[in-house]
Amino acid sequence: MFDHIADAIKAPDFVRLGPNLYVARFETMKVYSTLVAVERLLAAGVVRRGDTLLDSSSGIYAYALALACHKFDMQCHIIASKTVDKTLMVQLQLLGANVEQVPPSATLKMDQSLRVARIQEIRAASPHVHWMQQYHDDIHYAGYEPIASDIERLLGTDGLTIVGGVGSGCSTGGLARALRCTDDAVELVGVQPFGSVTFGCAHIEDPGIIIAGIGTGIPFRNVQHALYDQIHWVGFDYGLAGAVALLRRHAIFAGLSSGCCYLAAAREAQLRPERNVLFIAPDTGHRYVDAVFAQHADALELHSLAPVHVDSHEQLVLPWSVMAWNRRTATETFN
Repeated sequence: MFDHIADAIKAPDFVRLGPNLYVARFETMKVYSTLVAVERLLAAGVVRRGDTLLDSSSGIYAYALALACHKFDMQCHIIASKTVDKTLMVQLQLLGANVEQVPPSATLKMDQSLRVARIQEIRAASPHVHWMQQYHDDIHYAGYEPIASDIERLLGTDGLTIVGGVGSGCSTGGLARALRCTDDAVELVGVQPFGSVTFGCAHIEDPGIIIAGIGTGIPFRNVQHALYDQIHWVGFDYGLAGAVALLRRHAIFAGLSSGCCYLAAAREAQLRPERNVLFIAPDTGHRYVDAVFAQHADALELHSLAPVHVDSHEQLVLPWSVMAWNRRTATETFN
């Protein structure tokens, strides 16, 4: 019996999709890490019950922070992307969150820059408000350690590959870091949209991009580049194909980034049958009904899709590119 709904939904369901292909399917992925982060901040005396927690979000984190504030009797202030839809907005408001949405932007960089600028305005006017910094503070890594323990119990770590969206780096990075305490050979495959700066793809914009949750137009300080073995860049049309196929083949209704990760993980599992491949599906598909699932008749067939293998950022090309990252640091790559 749980005392709060956040504790009931924080952990993923693990589902086997093929001989060596698995998914960790979350209702909303960042609840676990956000609960742990707020618990630690309270225990350390950095914040107190009743304080206001502030952050920027394109969707999943907003809901997680609102749930954490509801559980711990705190105030929640979200600077939201326009990708936060009406369904989520109503939930946030009923949970007591103060939600501001920035004006629509042509690019991911502009959207995130506007959100950060608004956060700085709020902090200047209200210095007592605590900025959670999901994009910069490593405190969010700790919440994925219990999930890593579940993965190790279910699949072991021998010959294990984790596939997931990069985003702030805490989810995939947190899992890999925890799993590698047991076995440093655990592989991590990161998924990015085109246009994201994190792994050097700011020069290619995807006209259809709405995959804000796994990419960024501004630098995120808590991405640890050296944790990643391989990076996939996936365009909107291919992500749509992955999301539709995931529902058709396996009855899993998950979001657009889940479709991107399924695409990459399914190929990885096919090419390397000796390894167990687990991908992260961070949320449900409800907010993508119109933009993605309603277009299912036009979805490409997965068996016809393949990535272009590249050795440099100059070779990156839509709609799907993959590069061996080999655990390089950002300094080694971009300087």
